[in-house]
Amino acid sequence: MARSLVIKVTAGADAPERCNQAFTVAAAALASGVSVSLWLTGESSWFALPGRAAEFSLPHAVPLPDLLGAVLAAGRVTLCTQCAARRNITPDDVMEGVRIAGAPAFVEEVTAEGVQALVY
Repeated sequence: MARSLVIKVTAGADAPERCNQAFTVAAAALASGVSVSLWLTGESSWFALPGRAAEFSLPHAVPLPDLLGAVLAAGRVTLCTQCAARRNITPDDVMEGVRIAGAPAFVEEVTAEGVQALVY
């Protein structure tokens, strides 16, 4: 059975290296043929909005819009329901391909057979 990866990223511009690492691992896993589900929570929630990833910068790192685009193209991106609500982000606000879902969906994903969960 093929393994899949669920990555929860809690950091945004407040912890740029940790944030970028989560996106980099997600994109690298997809490039390796691994199924990836990326969850945006906490400060990374803002990256669900159009153009917000382009505002992020980290020296010597692949640009965040490129990494996010790779995940949107080949994996799944989910914005945490409560995180969205705390930031007044609605389904109409998010980029195409981003879904909003809560803890029950996260638990279902991470407890499925063959899943590895990572939290950044």
